[in-house]
Parts: sequence; C-alpha cells; structure tokens
Amino acid sequence: MDLDQVVERYHHAAREFAKGDSEPVKALYSRRDDVTLANPFVTAVRGWEEVSEALDAAAARFRDGDVTDFDSVATYVGSDLASLLEIERWQAKVGGGEDTVRFVLRATSTFRREDDGWKLVHRHADPTRTTPPFEASESAFRT
Repeated sequence: MDLDQVVERYHHAAREFAKGDSEPVKALYSRRDDVTLANPFVTAVRGWEEVSEALDAAAARFRDGDVTDFDSVATYVGSDLASLLEIERWQAKVGGGEDTVRFVLRATSTFRREDDGWKLVHRHADPTRTTPPFEASESAFRT
C-alpha cells in the first residue's frame, strides 16, 4: 500500500476514533518499541504498550463524533520516513458531556516504511488556542 492510501486509511481511522473506537488507528501503528504519542489527554508516551493504552483511554472520551476536515499544511516524504502536518477539525461529545464540542487540532504524524508497509510511528496533536469554539470547551481536555 502506498503512502497516500495509508494516509486515507489514517483519516478514516481518525473519524472512527472520534466515535470512540481506537482499533482502526491502532491497526496503523508500528509495534516497535520506539513508537510515540502525545495528545491532549496524556503526557507523551513511548513504546507500543503505552501508546496502545493511551489511544484506548483517549478514544474512550469521545462519542458520536467525526473529523470533518483534514487541512494539509505540509508533507515531507523520504525513502523510509514521511511526516505530515495537518489541521484537523473535530466534533464530538467529550467526556460525560451531552453537547457536541467542536475543536481544531494541530497534528504532526510520522510514518515509517517497515517490512509490511508504511506504519505510524509518531503522532503529536494539540488544540489550537486561536479557535474560539475550543476556548469554550477547553475544560473537556483537562484530566
């Protein structure tokens, strides 16, 4: 599978994540010990076991959601490593809230070519502070 197809699967997986399902995202991750994740819910983690647990915990906070847009800012592709910077527009019920919250994330995702194709090895996402809808829902991201 080429990188464009993997990114398409990744976007679909993020949409499932917004509904509370971490499995499609986890399926795209490398299982090597050097994988990393930094998201708005947890401190940065390293290693497949910690990343897997953090993904499950984060997805469990979302329900009835979607990622409505992925705006590509930059893509860098080498022979074995690719990095994407995207602006993601999310909407979901977060935590125990009943209202749909809209927020924007800046996300950097790094993929590595492994024996079985391109695998996600790093993701760092954080909410933009310049998006007015996020300001009203910021407390939803505090643990």
